[in-house]
Amino acid sequence: MRRLVFILCALALAALPLIWPDPYMLSVVAAAGIMIIAAMSLNLLLGFTGQLSLGHAAFFGIGAYTSALLSLGFDVDLGVGVLVVTPKPVWLAFISGMAVAGFFGWLVGRVAFRVRGAYFVIVTISFAQVMRMVALNWVDLTEGPMALTSIPPLTFWTPSGIADVTTKAGTYWLVLGVAVVAYIAIARLVHSRPGRAMIALRENETLARSIGIRVTHYLVIASIVSAAIAGAAGGLYAHTVRIIDPDVFLFIYTITMVIMVIAGGKGTLAGPVVGGLIFGLLPEMQRGYVAPEVQWMLYGALMILILLFLPRGIVPSGAALYARLRRRSATEPGDPPRADAPLNTTSASGVRS
Repeated sequence: MRRLVFILCALALAALPLIWPDPYMLSVVAAAGIMIIAAMSLNLLLGFTGQLSLGHAAFFGIGAYTSALLSLGFDVDLGVGVLVVTPKPVWLAFISGMAVAGFFGWLVGRVAFRVRGAYFVIVTISFAQVMRMVALNWVDLTEGPMALTSIPPLTFWTPSGIADVTTKAGTYWLVLGVAVVAYIAIARLVHSRPGRAMIALRENETLARSIGIRVTHYLVIASIVSAAIAGAAGGLYAHTVRIIDPDVFLFIYTITMVIMVIAGGKGTLAGPVVGGLIFGLLPEMQRGYVAPEVQWMLYGALMILILLFLPRGIVPSGAALYARLRRRSATEPGDPPRADAPLNTTSASGVRS
């Protein structure tokens, strides 16, 4: 049933450019889709292992810069010689951005998962800030605050040759395709043996350790996969916007991911998607109707209302409501008792027999 719902939703989203071909709205939805991919990657850590990473924008930025630099080509003086890298095919640069982000996910995981709680949060925030300072000050490589420009678009194969993804509809379908692949990859991981170990660590790390689950091993696996998917989101951002600067490492991007995960429902596969659609499209839906300063007030008010009335998130609360309604409809007053229903007789002493 869930697989059918997933397929139907994916097909409905794929048909959006045919139903609503407005280029502006397609670009808005594609931008929201990139943040949804990043939020799904954060959910793997926050939702399924219980580790709050507030430096997740670092992996997003690493993927963006790596993919952009390799597709453009660069030369940089390393002190012992000049490293010259010729421009690489865009898809190779994109995959390399994921690989480099995954490597840093492994590196940060090996170091940061030695601590827990607030210490882990501080390590991740510090890592993101270090990456931003590197991008800002290593001007020979990253162009610093002047930004990397003229980044080539992503390409796809056609029977007549290689074509650039430059149209809004093409960009939308590309983002949707990467999002579907990321969703499936996370779902497969979560339902595998390592995924069950991650969930066990989230529920009770001490108990999980006592039954032989290698805590650091599985947390590092989650960190690698999470960082690689965040790097894919960053690569999509670089090749669709086609200009990046050190602001891709800003803390606000991580906060946006956290809001999408918490509002949609952490620890659920669909939570970041639902939260991302709401909070990714909400600012644009308000544009032209309310003043800019009021937009952020409504944005914050909606987040507060969700936390107050749906503390588990939209998806878990909706699933619980649906299950409650099904149980209620299955036991409507006046319905004859089922043949397999247990007898409910109570003696005078109040003991059920």
